[in-house]
Amino acid sequence: MDFIYNLVTGQNTAATVFYLCLAAFLGILIGKVKLVSIKLGLAGVLFSGLFISHFGVKLDFRILSFIRDFGLILYVYAIGLEVGPRFFSTFKSEGVKLNILSISVVVLGYGVTYLLHFATGVSSSVMTGIMCGAVTNIPALGAAQQLVIEHSAGSASMDLGCAITYPFGIIGVIFAMMVIKLVFRVKNDDEAVQYSESLKSGEDKLESVKVTITNQNFFDKEISYAKKMVDKQMVISRIFRDGKFIVATESEIIRQGDVLYGVATVNNIEELDLKIGKTEIVEKRGISGSLAMVNVVITNRKITGKTIQQIGIYRRYEANITRIFRAGLEILPTLDTTIELGDTVRVVGKTDLLADVSKELGNSMQELALPNTMPVFLGIIAGVILGSFPIYIPGLPVPAKLGLAGGPLIIAILLGHKGRIGKLDFFMSPGANMMLRELGIILFLACVGLMSGGKFVDTIYNGGYMWMLYGAAVTFIPVLIVGIVARIMGLNYLKICGILAGSTTNPPALEYANSEAKVQAQSTAYVSVYPLAMILRVFLAQIFVLTTF
Repeated sequence: MDFIYNLVTGQNTAATVFYLCLAAFLGILIGKVKLVSIKLGLAGVLFSGLFISHFGVKLDFRILSFIRDFGLILYVYAIGLEVGPRFFSTFKSEGVKLNILSISVVVLGYGVTYLLHFATGVSSSVMTGIMCGAVTNIPALGAAQQLVIEHSAGSASMDLGCAITYPFGIIGVIFAMMVIKLVFRVKNDDEAVQYSESLKSGEDKLESVKVTITNQNFFDKEISYAKKMVDKQMVISRIFRDGKFIVATESEIIRQGDVLYGVATVNNIEELDLKIGKTEIVEKRGISGSLAMVNVVITNRKITGKTIQQIGIYRRYEANITRIFRAGLEILPTLDTTIELGDTVRVVGKTDLLADVSKELGNSMQELALPNTMPVFLGIIAGVILGSFPIYIPGLPVPAKLGLAGGPLIIAILLGHKGRIGKLDFFMSPGANMMLRELGIILFLACVGLMSGGKFVDTIYNGGYMWMLYGAAVTFIPVLIVGIVARIMGLNYLKICGILAGSTTNPPALEYANSEAKVQAQSTAYVSVYPLAMILRVFLAQIFVLTTF
């Protein structure tokens, strides 16, 4: 049994990997424990690492430093790919207001940190860790650490500051949600109903419509003419004629009395009224008779990157693509819309032809499950290069950098939004993305815990308990102020919860918010503000280091 003793007491690669995996395993178990509707989630890995390291285990810190940084890169890259497709669309309509509130939380937190630093005399390194832990923002911590290491300064105290303030960083946001709910006497059911009603009037929301043709210019014209005329406003799927539905094929002649059925956005209904005829929203219902509807997942790589017009399903089959579902978005398919790997498309057409259409588009889960690893490494290469690029800001002694957190994050957002470059697609299945993201954050948190635990308890006894109070101020003051202001502005409480969780990049807080009501308001707001908040926090952490060291 000597080899086991040597394993647990040796300061080598094997021992380091052993304790790293042990911290990850125990931390995941801890994270599953639920206390008063709150679970630590993957944050439990940080505390298991602190616990193990507290007992003086010998570790190779060079290995832990590398794994910590690489885990951070994997984490932020996976996040960027996930939010990329909907990142820029979040700035439309209400997204601007949500992001302004989120930015307010971030800037206020930075301001509170700055004031505490000069009022208390706590070192810049510790205060940076406090700021990052108070908002549970690990990428910001990683970016600040990299900057400090590059300038030959120690970053161990930064880890400790983050670890000590992390717990209240999780529960502080939840506590603020509870206070806002109590002060404004919020009823979750009423907020959920209000949110559901607001969705019905959303201008970008796709609706099933029918158009009774009254414009005589369309009579005796082929459907192909009508499709081109309303390409940006409506997708025509079928025609109701003489008491039955027929597929709207390209060569079908439009007759007086025909009613066109299809999909349009709410903000296009008035234009369709003027252009073609009386347009009405109709209830979604099953398609019967000789027609049917099917959802198909795009897995045929030969057609990905091509437009609806180039693929030409509507020309070869009595079928039409009426909707595209991509990364949580519902897209109106125009002739110029590009199809990407992993998209789900809704096809309406002749029942006996839909199997052939599905086969041509792919619909193969096995093909979708194949790993697409090369673009991942290419994206990370580009991200590391971008993160190393110096950004000169007037007044700062040295240039700031996006670092190993910000660089890969921005590249991943751009690649996720673009989807492809030439023939190279950057699609990653949801399961693969989740695996990459969780692996990255687990490795990072385990390393931070193992590298900080040896001094954790002593630090608390020797004044570190005050760090907890400072962290609580950084967490609680900004989210409470912005939450109250948002409610006074009349914003839905469930959206406010999503904003507060997203602006503090706090998944456990989102999990609590989602338990408040079974609607998408919280998650939608979270996703809308998360990317910009993440980038801003990464950048501000470095600015704080550069202006206070």
